[in-house]
Amino acid sequence: MPSRLPEAQHQIQLGPRTITYSLRRSSRRSIGLAIDQRGLRVGAPVRARLSDIETLIRQHADWVLDKLTHWANRPQPATTPLHNGALIPVFGLPTPLHLTQGKRASGRLEGGQLHLTTSPTVDAPQALESVLKAHARQVLHGLLAEHAARLGVPTPPLRLSSARTRWGSCNSRGHIALNWRLVFLPLPTAVYVVCHELAHLKEMNHSPRFWSVVAALCPDWQAQRLALRQLGGQLPIYA
Repeated sequence: MPSRLPEAQHQIQLGPRTITYSLRRSSRRSIGLAIDQRGLRVGAPVRARLSDIETLIRQHADWVLDKLTHWANRPQPATTPLHNGALIPVFGLPTPLHLTQGKRASGRLEGGQLHLTTSPTVDAPQALESVLKAHARQVLHGLLAEHAARLGVPTPPLRLSSARTRWGSCNSRGHIALNWRLVFLPLPTAVYVVCHELAHLKEMNHSPRFWSVVAALCPDWQAQRLALRQLGGQLPIYA
C-alpha cells in the first residue's frame, strides 16, 4: 500500500455554510482540492500547515460551493457494497474478493483473487482502489511498452489519471496519462485506449492518418471504441 497518513475529517466555514472536508497528507509537493460524490477532498504535503490549507480552500470558496451544489443535485449512481466473495471485474476477469480486518491496511492480487485487509482508518473501498491502481499501473505500463515497440518509439512516461470523463491523454512532450479505472474494463478495450494514445506520438490530431496508425496497432479498434462507449458509463462504484 502507498505510504501516506490516514485521512482526517475537518470543518471550515465558507460564507453561511459549514463544510466538512477530508484531508489526506502524503509525499506530494502541493495542495490539491477535489470534489466528487464524497464531498470536498484535500491532498496536502505532510508538513503543510492547516492554516495554509484552509486559506487555499477559502480562496476557491466560490468554486468549492458551486461544485458541492452540483454534486448534491446530481442523480447519484448506485453503489455496490463490498463483501466477502464479491466478484470484482479486473481487466475483464471476475475476481473473487476476500476481506479481513486488521490494525494496518494491506492488499494484494494473487492467484486470480483479491485479498484486502482493512483498518480503522482505511475502509474496503479505499483499500480496493489502492490495490487496483497498483495493478492497473503494472498492466498498462506493460501494454505501453509492448505497443510502443511495435510503433518503433521508446516507451513513454506513464501517469495514472483519476479523471471522471477522460480515459487517456498524450501531451506535446510525449507523456501519456491513462485512467486507472480502465482496470474495470475488458483487456482488449484497455489495449485500444493505450494504442489510441500512442498513436498521438505520430499524429497529434484525429486525422485519417492518425486513425490509420491506431488501426495498425489495434485492428479491431472500432469494436473496442464502441465497447468503451457502452461500458464506460457502467463502471462499478463500491461502498
